[in-house]
Amino acid sequence: MTLHKLVLFITLAFVLAACARVDHLGRPPGFTPTTGSAEQTAMFHPGMPRTVDRREAADHASLWRRGRDSLLGDRRARRRGDILTVVIEIDEQAEISNSTSRSRSGSESLGIPQLFGLPQRIDPDLPDGATLGNAVSVESSSASDGDGSVKRNEKLTLRIAATITRVLPNGVLAIEGLQEVRVNFEIRELLVSGYVRPEDISRQNEITYDKIASARISYGGRGHISDVQQPRPGQQVLDMILPF
Repeated sequence: MTLHKLVLFITLAFVLAACARVDHLGRPPGFTPTTGSAEQTAMFHPGMPRTVDRREAADHASLWRRGRDSLLGDRRARRRGDILTVVIEIDEQAEISNSTSRSRSGSESLGIPQLFGLPQRIDPDLPDGATLGNAVSVESSSASDGDGSVKRNEKLTLRIAATITRVLPNGVLAIEGLQEVRVNFEIRELLVSGYVRPEDISRQNEITYDKIASARISYGGRGHISDVQQPRPGQQVLDMILPF
């Protein structure tokens, strides 16, 4: 790759990275369009209509008829396109502390003062102070200490309306919800998705986050303040490349 192409490639990468901020350049960020979303698709296409037998058809003439739309009917979300409320109340604390200590010392000495009289014959020819009386002497010691701790505190209280996007063959409901609130030039986003059992939905048509399998909860924002808090694309690239 020539230098000209390399410069063009880097420039194009930075331009594409900057395009994410162009939508709110000098104006508030726009909302995510709901047209074609999974929630809208589930509401427009709830599935095959449910068959009604003769007894249910006769119940429509009674005040105490059965069914979800009756006075005492079960109005909990059950079908594709129905809406339920997800209650997110996270108040968790975690504290982990580990400490390790290890030490070792060793000493070895090897001497050959009476090896067939050889040391006595060799010592006079050795430099002054040298002798084979203590031929080898080794000493070693090592020590290591380690401390580690983790402390985390999370608290989050939110409520969001989610839509049933699919009813799985085993009866489990796939839900998905998106909530956006714009304050001045900043948008607060809340996303939730996962799988719930119909029996875990309360009579108030609510379900808590701890009953959602494969729960994906995202709480964040985008706008002018978020742009300032995030490092620039060039800095992020350097953080990945530079080894120091």
